[in-house]
Amino acid sequence: MEPTTRSTGGAHILYDAAILRNPERELWPAGNGDEPGPAAAPEAAGRGAVRTRTLADGREVVVRHYRRGGWMARLCRDRYLPLPLARTRPWREWHLLARLFRLGLAVPRPVAARVVPAGPTYRGDLATERLPGARTLGEALTGAALPAPTWRRIGATLRRFHDAGADHADLNAHNILLDAEGGVYLVDFDGGRMRRPGRRWQRRNLRRLRRSLAKLGGRIADFRFTEADWSALLAGYAGEAA
Repeated sequence: MEPTTRSTGGAHILYDAAILRNPERELWPAGNGDEPGPAAAPEAAGRGAVRTRTLADGREVVVRHYRRGGWMARLCRDRYLPLPLARTRPWREWHLLARLFRLGLAVPRPVAARVVPAGPTYRGDLATERLPGARTLGEALTGAALPAPTWRRIGATLRRFHDAGADHADLNAHNILLDAEGGVYLVDFDGGRMRRPGRRWQRRNLRRLRRSLAKLGGRIADFRFTEADWSALLAGYAGEAA
């Protein structure tokens, strides 16, 4: 990776120069970056307007425009209080993803981050490589059950992140992706951080995921999740063989 920064047209852009040469032209040709694409890619699970771009080399990139959730969205849907660039949400998430990617953990490769000052606030975007054919865990469990080995792979993947000190701020069934080859990825690290491995925050991550699965099971009639599935995940997390 070749992290590079540039300021142009009133925007600040952090990008991987090994992938992009002219990020504003390749990723934000319309300028404002707030136009949603025709369909949301699973890699951009969570809040935000999403679109995909195909680069000259054929690489597909998912661009997510940061948007607020909850009650704050009613007041200000996509603007944030001004901060030094290094502390803005796009900058922090890009650098965290880059660190995880370099560690060999299963995250989409970060491509670019953009911060656009807007009066006394800023707006932001994050671009990552698209994972073709990936589905969220929530999508995979709708109408079909997953075999125990898949649950153990999910658990083993979560353990690798935890052992590396990666604390996901919002681990849920929408932020775990499964690809066609059986790979397991984590996405949407907005608000995440690296910290000393510890059982307290690691268990909190797992409890959040468990609540997410239970919540989907209560909302979706054909959602296939059982206690045996969770036990298989925990077995994988504990390092038990498939």
